Amino acid sequence: MNTDIFNWNIIYEQIHSHSPSLSHRPVIGITGNFGDKGCELAEGYYQSVLKAGGIPFIIPPFEDIEALQTTVKQIDGLILSGGGDLNPLYIGEDPIPQLGSINHKRDLAELLLVRLAFNRQLPILGICRGIQMLAAALGGSIYQDIYSQCESGELLKHSQNLDRCHASHMVNIFPDSTILYPRFGEKLAVNSFHHQAVKTTGPHLRVCATSSDGIIEAVESSEHKSILGVQWHPECFILNQDNCMIPIFQWLVKEADCYHQAKELHRSILTLDSHCDTPMHFHKNIHFHQRDPHVLVDLHKMDEGHLDATIMVAYLEQKERTEKALKNATDKADHILTQIEDMVRENQQAIGLAHTATELWQLKQEGKKGLMMGIENGYAIGKDLSLLQHFRDRGIVYMTLCHNGDNDICDSAKGENEHGGLSDFGYKVVKEMNDLGIVIDLSHASEKSFYDVLATSRVPVVCSHSSSRSLCDVPRNLTDEQMKALAEKGGVAQVTLYNGFLKKEGQATITDVMEHLEHMIEVMGIDHVGIGTDFDGDGGVPGCASASELINITRMLLKKNYDKESIAKIWSGNFLRVIQTVQDHSIK
Repeated sequence: MNTDIFNWNIIYEQIHSHSPSLSHRPVIGITGNFGDKGCELAEGYYQSVLKAGGIPFIIPPFEDIEALQTTVKQIDGLILSGGGDLNPLYIGEDPIPQLGSINHKRDLAELLLVRLAFNRQLPILGICRGIQMLAAALGGSIYQDIYSQCESGELLKHSQNLDRCHASHMVNIFPDSTILYPRFGEKLAVNSFHHQAVKTTGPHLRVCATSSDGIIEAVESSEHKSILGVQWHPECFILNQDNCMIPIFQWLVKEADCYHQAKELHRSILTLDSHCDTPMHFHKNIHFHQRDPHVLVDLHKMDEGHLDATIMVAYLEQKERTEKALKNATDKADHILTQIEDMVRENQQAIGLAHTATELWQLKQEGKKGLMMGIENGYAIGKDLSLLQHFRDRGIVYMTLCHNGDNDICDSAKGENEHGGLSDFGYKVVKEMNDLGIVIDLSHASEKSFYDVLATSRVPVVCSHSSSRSLCDVPRNLTDEQMKALAEKGGVAQVTLYNGFLKKEGQATITDVMEHLEHMIEVMGIDHVGIGTDFDGDGGVPGCASASELINITRMLLKKNYDKESIAKIWSGNFLRVIQTVQDHSIK
């Protein structure tokens, strides 16, 4: 016998014989089963994670909500392990006679865990029972027993008695599968030990593999997220020194590593969304401290998406321009700004108002979210130049000169070319905004208005939520020539997540967002781009549908090899530079 293995001090000394490792291996949480002696886990799960380069972390079955939330914040990826049947009461069904043994210790904890991990964009791998938990938690449905409930005809024997290290049948992988097909091709031999299965995927998942009898064998995210569920047990093969399924775990570990990098990056940079319309929904009795289903931006979603700050605007629809209508527009802008201030006051332990870049950074250091205010549509000032001072005193950092329709300041991209660009009053507005240190926002402006402002303003200007016209030819977007002119002036354009400004036909996704962003970077340079989502103003696309999903943009930037400095510029550095420049050059 080799007695050296018992001298653990030698191993301890070896650990400390070199410089401390600075590399990071992502932590993969694995849900534990519950047996006679409490939490237990089959060896294949953690061996597969180790083989793939991750660090396994076992999550026991518990229902402490605060502990679950903390756990999700600490891990970089999640594996939902196999086990007993799901209690059908959790999916609104009574049990049928063919239901197997259920494990009530696990069900509630894992359903909550899936939703919490989903909200935070964690990479998730569901295995056997785990794929069913994914479907149940995310709006799908499951068969309690495929043999008595499935109507697709004669079924394969999905519950085998052979050693789990060996394959028992084939699955057909769909060519559009983004995870399995590139790694395994169209056919894969798998093992099979189940009598429950996914019946319908729900809105967040899609089928990516089936067995020959039509049973769903794998699902993945339908929203460009890092989610995979498989009905077989890929973790068992490694116990027979068979690495055939390790690519699945390598995928998870790689995605978890990217997620970890994004989280760490967000801790050291400041992330700012330059345009959101959440105040439009305040009349719905919004609870900003809750994860409110009525809005895309609230404190929970900002935390989940690692968003530090946002600029909320007082949006005004362009209406008639009578004296009474203009007075109503001013009053409405004031009312919305007051609502924003009231919301911040009610949540002052978690969020604060800021007017400068320095104040935003100070709020981040205090562990609070930051909020700036703006006005969308110069209709708010009507024909009264003095109202700019009024709104500056109220704390706005920018004003969008117009919206969908000409006003007394300028022509809109969707207007009637009333003034041929800036009006005489509009030229005075530009000068006064420069003097007061209010940033001029040219989103929604016509091309002639755009160029008139660029020629008149003595400081940089912004387009707080506009995308590329060469990729989506709509008047609201910027031509390459406009973007170049904006960059030469020192300004920035913030790619928006409004579907119709990303893609003229069909549903845009986060991939389209990235195409617009990268095109704008190519045209303008890395110092002149950013992100203005237009959340709660119809902004949001699959993959980035709310503030909780904004970290997905960072993950995609990391995968495209953008460095920290560039990502920091995109997320706030460029826009805040313009704000500071405009404020520094004010004379009032």
